[in-house]
Amino acid sequence: MTDTPTTHPTTTDVRSLGARTIPEFDGVHDIWPRGDRLEAVRSAAVAYKKRFTAQGQVTAVKSVDIASAPYPVKYGFNTAVIGPHSPLIPIINRMVVVQYDDWDGRPRTLVFEPTVPEGSAKAPFFDKLQRLMNKIPYANRAEQVIVNYYNEPDEALAQVGLGPEDVDFCAFDHLHVQDPRMILGSSTNIPGEQAPRGPIFGKAKMLVNTRELATLQNLHPMQWAWYVEGSLEGVDLDKFATFEGDIELGPGVALLWTPGHTDGNHSLVVNTPDGVWVSSENGIALDNWQPEQSRIPGVKLYHQQYGREICPNGNTLEDSLDQYDSMIKEKTLADPSTEDPRWLQILPSSELAPWKRFWPVVPTHHHGGIDYGTIRAGRR
Repeated sequence: MTDTPTTHPTTTDVRSLGARTIPEFDGVHDIWPRGDRLEAVRSAAVAYKKRFTAQGQVTAVKSVDIASAPYPVKYGFNTAVIGPHSPLIPIINRMVVVQYDDWDGRPRTLVFEPTVPEGSAKAPFFDKLQRLMNKIPYANRAEQVIVNYYNEPDEALAQVGLGPEDVDFCAFDHLHVQDPRMILGSSTNIPGEQAPRGPIFGKAKMLVNTRELATLQNLHPMQWAWYVEGSLEGVDLDKFATFEGDIELGPGVALLWTPGHTDGNHSLVVNTPDGVWVSSENGIALDNWQPEQSRIPGVKLYHQQYGREICPNGNTLEDSLDQYDSMIKEKTLADPSTEDPRWLQILPSSELAPWKRFWPVVPTHHHGGIDYGTIRAGRR
C-alpha cells in the first residue's frame, strides 16, 4: 500500500469553480430501505433531467482514443457470460474534451479520462496480469492482439487543436489504475525515472470526489489491487479541486455522483444537439445498461432470471446495490441514440471493442466515440 501520509481532503467551494450543486439529488443516496432508495434516485433523475436539458448545451465535445487493454470477461459482465469465449476481451480507453461556459459565464475546457497507459500498467491488478500473460504462450499472443497505444493524453489534446494552457480542469470517473503524478506533476521522482514529472495540462486542477481522493490516501485491502501505489507522492494536493455529491459545471455539463463501483465514482453528463450523453465505467458496453437487448450469450438471460434492469461491470463491487442505483440514474438521464433509438446515448469511458475475433463477446451496439461542435483554442 502507499506510504503517503493520510491527509483527508477538504471540500472545495464549487462556486469557486464556476459550478453549483444539484439539489434534486440531495439525500437520495441515504434513503432506507434500499428499494425506496432506488425509486428515489430514479425520480430525482427524472426531475433533474428536465431542468438540465432546459439550461442549455455544451459548446463542443470530442473524444480521442488513448489505448486498448485486456480485461477479464468475468468482470465486464459480472460473470453473466456463458458458453465458449476468450477469458480476456479488449476495452478501449478514450479521452473526452468538453468545452462549455461555466455559471459565471467564463469559457472552460474540461479533459475527462486523460489516462496515461504507462501509469495504469503499474496498478497491482494489471501488473500481475502482465506477469501471468508473459508466462502463458496463448495469453501472450492475445496480448499482442489486444494491446494497442493510440495517443498519449498530450497527443490527444494536440489532435483537437489545444495546448496545455487551454485546459481548466481534468477529471476521471474514479481513480482506478490512474497515477496522478503523471498528470498533475510531482516534486519527487517516480521510481526508475531520472527527474520529476511536470504537469501535462499546465495549471489545470483535477476535479475529484472527496471520497475518491480519501480512498487513494488510505486504501482498504479489498481496494488495493486497482489503485497505483505511491501515486500521490510529491503531488501538490492543492492541484485537486475536491467536492461532494453532484455538481453541474455549467449549462449542459455535470458530474453526477454515481457510487458503487467506488465510493467516489462520478459520471460525466453532457447535453448536445442530439440530446443527453452519459459517460462512466459502470459498464463497458451498452449491453450492461440494456441487457434485455444484448446478444452476448448469458447477458439477456441474466436480466431475465434475476429481473435486473442492468448488468454491472463487476471488477470491484464496493457496493453492488449502490452501483445498480447509479446505473439507473445514468439510464434515466441518457437520451435515445439518433442513429438507433433502441439504444441509449451512454458512452463507456472504457468501451468494449467491436472486434470480431473476440466473438461472441462483442458489443451488440457500439457508439465508438462522441463529436459535437468545434473545439477551439484560446477561449480563456
